[in-house]
Amino acid sequence: MEPFSDLEAVQNPVARARGLANAHYTDLSVYEVEKHALLFRQWAGLGVAADIPQIGDAKPVDFLDVPLVMIRDRSNRVRVFQNICRHRGMILIDAPKKIEGAIRCPYHSWCYATDGRLISTPHVGGPGINTHEDIDRDALGLIEVASYIWRDIIWVNLSGTAPAFEIAMAEPMERWSEFDQPLFHGGADSRFELALNTNWKLAVENYCESYHLPWVHPGLNSYSRLEDHYNIQSAGCYSGQGTTVYRQLTGNRAEKFPDFKNLSSKWNQAAEYLAIYPNVLLGTHRDHAFAVIIAPLGPEKSIEHVHLYYATDATEPTLRAQNTAQWKSVLEEDIFVVEGMQRGRHGPGFDGGRFSPAMDAPTHCFHAWVAKTLTEAQNEPAQHSPASAFAPAP
Repeated sequence: MEPFSDLEAVQNPVARARGLANAHYTDLSVYEVEKHALLFRQWAGLGVAADIPQIGDAKPVDFLDVPLVMIRDRSNRVRVFQNICRHRGMILIDAPKKIEGAIRCPYHSWCYATDGRLISTPHVGGPGINTHEDIDRDALGLIEVASYIWRDIIWVNLSGTAPAFEIAMAEPMERWSEFDQPLFHGGADSRFELALNTNWKLAVENYCESYHLPWVHPGLNSYSRLEDHYNIQSAGCYSGQGTTVYRQLTGNRAEKFPDFKNLSSKWNQAAEYLAIYPNVLLGTHRDHAFAVIIAPLGPEKSIEHVHLYYATDATEPTLRAQNTAQWKSVLEEDIFVVEGMQRGRHGPGFDGGRFSPAMDAPTHCFHAWVAKTLTEAQNEPAQHSPASAFAPAP
């Protein structure tokens, strides 16, 4: 099957739809097209603000081969820049650090403020002459990437062409508006990473549905059964699942995490798990939340960055560690599934598969979004070069 020849069939109603063809999971040329259409042109998850908690903190992140750096500037604003000097393209920051003064290029010592302004160009006009009439510092600030923080995630739009975040993500923001309150990262014991030998989309697809619970997560299914779950889907934005029997974690002394404030009674026992397209998986409960940012590393490799959050910054360490271990175990149970599906995508007779109309609607919702987005991108390829929208910092 030729790449992109399947997109119309993928967008059929769930009962008649085919899944994405093998090339969407294995072919490097298709991966490159999807990188631009599905990730650069959308609001994608890059990192979390908790990684740069203090003014001057900076953390480099390579996102789909684009070198970026997340910085908390002197006004306490989180910003994202291309991690390159405007002089000769040298990488500026190669490890997390605190910027005490300016961001200094290690090559020729050009310096930038944490808001991206070029503030020093030593010897640019010759030895001892630090200015030159043809070097306009105001036009040579760091190249800034559009960014927004929601639920502590640093979302970026590399192309600069997506609608404003509040418009693009209006539906999930409204759905979880009761949780529009402070989130506190649990700290070092509330983060971990999982390396996956799979295409990033399979990790999203698996997260969307609860169909696999009885066989892949028997422990979780023992108290939050398949029949206790419901499907969630919003065409073109997100999909996932919810449960009506969330059970709070209880410690040895009957301690529990404090609840988020002023929640409606729905959340006494409910919990929801949303895949926000393209690459962020979110879970929310009355007493804690988590975020999984999926970083694609090529057609057949990805890594999940997992962070857990609470309603207060004073949670009990033992209980917090127990919660992290519990979620790590659940997410690890999915690894053999997503890696098994990846291996299956090398079967030449596989045509993308079918969907259960009753159980797979959230996964089909994601497939349909991929197909629609790729179709639109194929029809307007010249208008959305990701590099064209980057602009120097003001």
